[in-house]
Amino acid sequence: MGVEEQAIHSGIEIGIYSLADLCPDPHTGQSVNAQQRMKEIIQAAKLADEAGLDIFGVGEHHRLDYAVSAPPVVLAAIAQITERIKLTSTTTVLSTVDPVRLFEDFATLDLISNGRAEIIAGRGAFIESFPLFGYDTNDYDALFSEHMDLFLKLNHDEIVTWNGQFRSLLRNADIAPRPVQKQLPLWVGVGGTVESAARAGRLGVGMAIAMLGGDPMRFMPLVEAYREAGVQAGHNLENLKLGVTGHAYISETTQQAKREFYPYYSNYWSHVNRQRGMAFRMTQADFEHMASPDTALFVGSPQQIVEKILRQYELFGHKRFIAQMDIGGLPFHKVASGIELLATKVAPIVRKETSK
Repeated sequence: MGVEEQAIHSGIEIGIYSLADLCPDPHTGQSVNAQQRMKEIIQAAKLADEAGLDIFGVGEHHRLDYAVSAPPVVLAAIAQITERIKLTSTTTVLSTVDPVRLFEDFATLDLISNGRAEIIAGRGAFIESFPLFGYDTNDYDALFSEHMDLFLKLNHDEIVTWNGQFRSLLRNADIAPRPVQKQLPLWVGVGGTVESAARAGRLGVGMAIAMLGGDPMRFMPLVEAYREAGVQAGHNLENLKLGVTGHAYISETTQQAKREFYPYYSNYWSHVNRQRGMAFRMTQADFEHMASPDTALFVGSPQQIVEKILRQYELFGHKRFIAQMDIGGLPFHKVASGIELLATKVAPIVRKETSK
């Protein structure tokens, strides 16, 4: 079934993504290895597809404490055991990937999946890919701009002539294969800078906001900058697709969800901050504040999650919500339970309300 035939519901799209961190379980101190983590990610995608979620994503890291460095390879494996769910990177580090290789990999994924491939391109949380692939971090912004410019050209034209600063020129180059879709859907992942949001708007691509906590209202300037820049550049407002991504944990009650998730979430942030050379321990009080009803951390009962998504929808009018549910060493059976609750208790209500 191709993407065009998939519109089995109206309302916003709901899905999940994984960054494939290899955190040890805070209760046991044991960590799954990369092979087991990969199996679990593929199984999570299968569960999400069977449960009727709309999209599944995997992120790119080049570190020994993460299991996925090649999203299109993992997504191609997932494509073989799923039927309907869209498959995306979350995110591709655009500054340090060759745009031609990126397009060809995801066009191949699109053929394998019968038109389900997408890309969320971003800058990434770490910089290890720069020395790994021979790039200079001083060229951070220029690389992103040039690679985006070339990718958009590759996505539009079968034969490309192009010249830039950082890679060899292309002269009447065949760009193959071509995807099932007319063009690969491209989103830009944005964390907190208004200029990044405005650039996504000017380019007319989708924007996925990483909303990892705090008051959702603080992201409103990004949304406004994105839409304003897009309209000024001549793009149709309806085509400026907005997505929200965030951390989530769902249980039968909100108190149960917070009690179960705190050790893993605290563990996750300790792990991430150690990687960045920062000492930070999240207290129970910190977590209670972060998980309060008015924040962007999606922890609670299905009803609490519904209310948070709908509150943000009233603010932003976004088209898509994607939750990261497998962080901090969380055992797979808890991830699977969260997927089921998201698909059966949250998604139907959110879709109904947002289709009105």
